Amino acid sequence: MTNQPKIIVLDDDPTGSQTVHSCLLLMRWDVETLSLGLQDDSPIFFVLTNTRALPPEEAASITREVCHNLKQAISTVSGDTGEKSTISLQTDTTKGFSVVSRSDSTLRGHYPIETDVIADELGPFDAHFIVPAFFEGGRITRDSVHYLIVDGVPTPVHETEFARDSVFEYRHSYLPKYVEEKTQGSISAESVERFSLADIRAGSLERLMQLTNNQCAVVDGETQADFNQFAQDVLTAVSQGKRFLFRSAASILTALAGLPPQPIAPENMSQYVQRSKPGIVIVGSHVKKTTQQLEVLLQQEKTMGIEVDVARLVDDGANESATLLNEVLDHIHAAYDAGKTAVVYTSRKELTFKNAKARLEFGTKVSSLLMDIVRGLPSDMGFLISKGGITSNDVLSTGLALTSARLLGQILPGCSMVITPSDHPQFPNLPVVLFPGNVGDADGLSIVAKRLSKNLA
Repeated sequence: MTNQPKIIVLDDDPTGSQTVHSCLLLMRWDVETLSLGLQDDSPIFFVLTNTRALPPEEAASITREVCHNLKQAISTVSGDTGEKSTISLQTDTTKGFSVVSRSDSTLRGHYPIETDVIADELGPFDAHFIVPAFFEGGRITRDSVHYLIVDGVPTPVHETEFARDSVFEYRHSYLPKYVEEKTQGSISAESVERFSLADIRAGSLERLMQLTNNQCAVVDGETQADFNQFAQDVLTAVSQGKRFLFRSAASILTALAGLPPQPIAPENMSQYVQRSKPGIVIVGSHVKKTTQQLEVLLQQEKTMGIEVDVARLVDDGANESATLLNEVLDHIHAAYDAGKTAVVYTSRKELTFKNAKARLEFGTKVSSLLMDIVRGLPSDMGFLISKGGITSNDVLSTGLALTSARLLGQILPGCSMVITPSDHPQFPNLPVVLFPGNVGDADGLSIVAKRLSKNLA
């Protein structure tokens, strides 16, 4: 595609790459690491900020830090050494930059905090688009209403468990109303531009060219073809000087990046498993779909379930956490030595907390324990499956201590697989699956484990 901009994705957990392949995921955002992404051959790269797991103030601070360093990295890569307080992300006439704030397709996340910071640091933008449809996960948007397809029935997302999230709850599936709710009325529902299915399919370029002053717009989508059409118009508008910011799920990224099919088919990705050893599954997500998938996986032959009773961490000291860690690692190594896939999962009972801050702090404590578990896994394991967005981010950045990783592709729709570098000090050439909590049917986790195990003795 001519005038293809580099797509820079600030991802609030590590699952936004779940529709693309062969690109870099960056777990750090210093200027040097960001420059790697800018210079990479792929048209898209991801900065994994994990801000969905953080309080609003920290989410804003990290987003601002990424943007600040990104401005320096762009200046460095483009050869501009002059001091600038702002930077145009359209650095030349042939190749520019488009910015995406990738977040959850069920509308959970720090909106508008993150887009406000990006606009402040990297703007001005002519518009910011809310594009939550994620077709691989059964999320569509029609008449500006966002739906989750449950058992074949489109269900407005405000009627699902996700709208009752203890940190990111909301009351509206009609996106203009959602925007009004989340911006506390600073953007009224009536002022939001709506791009309907009919608009998109008829062509949107003329309307896109008329957008100014960071206009908020919401975008429908029922199929990938809808987004392919919309992306063509967006890229044409960008090539003519328009500057757009996206708050989106993953499916629009496929269209914006314009990637060919991934090199290796999902069912053949076991060829990346280099050792004839069992794998390990780490399950941190506690949404209903994950629990269903976990139950099916544990019925599979040669698996051993190992429950992590996180309730023991609520009021624990360091000793209790260390005791729990040692107990879990003993069970894992026993399963591994017996040739079984150890399935390590946090206890399924939903705990209650006095406020969102306490909930996030507890989540940090649980994640810390899980990452201690990852660091204690057998170094010659065949593969690692990480279930849950925040869990997967922490596995990459903390448990495996990666600065960047190359995305191989999708082993299941919506489920990315990366591989660790060959010089990793503990887990070289380890295939790692990033499996979002709310993706796949009941058999999804079992299918991925079987695909990676099929070449094992």
